[in-house]
Amino acid sequence: MTDRPDPLDDGNRFGAFLRDRRQRLDAAALGFGGRRRTPGLRREEVAQRAHISTTWYTWLEQGRGGAPSPRVLDSLAEALMMTEAEREHLFLVAIGRPPKAHAPGREGISPRLQRLLDAMTMIPATVATSAWDIVAWNRAATLTLTDYEALPPGERNILRRMFLDPATRAAQSDWESVARFLVATFRAETARAGETERSAALLAELNARSAEFARLWTDNDVRTTGEGAKTIRHAKVGEITFEFSSFAIDGRPDLKLMVYNPAEAVDAEKMRRLCGGS
Repeated sequence: MTDRPDPLDDGNRFGAFLRDRRQRLDAAALGFGGRRRTPGLRREEVAQRAHISTTWYTWLEQGRGGAPSPRVLDSLAEALMMTEAEREHLFLVAIGRPPKAHAPGREGISPRLQRLLDAMTMIPATVATSAWDIVAWNRAATLTLTDYEALPPGERNILRRMFLDPATRAAQSDWESVARFLVATFRAETARAGETERSAALLAELNARSAEFARLWTDNDVRTTGEGAKTIRHAKVGEITFEFSSFAIDGRPDLKLMVYNPAEAVDAEKMRRLCGGS
């Protein structure tokens, strides 16, 4: 009796997932045209789009093509027009680990996410990239952290401001701790997401212009953004302490949401005064 593959076997799940996504595609819309008895693309058409041989693609669907490289998996995900969630699942069933996050090439955030930021009227919140470029913020962040709207887009980077802007440095109650945290998370997120032209340029600039950044970078510290506490010195109300938390944004692996909640009642009162609350 011939052995049949276990339906829960990783190779078989991988092949079944490829086959399912292949059959969902619209051949005519992708330029292959003609009426077909079966839906979707043919195997040779997917192989053509992914720049691999038809024989190997057929083996992959059958669960006997061996473990493909991340580059091939990315090619397959693109050929099969997968979403980010589907791409991640493809990597997990193929090689047992998620892909490195890559930026979708979009700037800014959705209107829905901006409305969420704006709803936090007395809680500063920002959205940042892995390189600590700020791409969105709310009014509370403008009043307490930085008026990002007043800055050119290239200057809305937390690392650059922390190491190159004296006013930002002076606003930190413990600059060394904050700076070390930023450098460690920048290192970790650059490794996770893969080095981009932006992160490479930022690293070169800061190494050249800030001896303190260069010193911290050579320490090789690595941290996740996670959560913690941050105290700033505000010109109008004095010191404010926040408990900060970071959140992943579904469908945008290039971004993180940072929320700064007043730590104590006295900090909340200062935020009410700044934001004009009762």
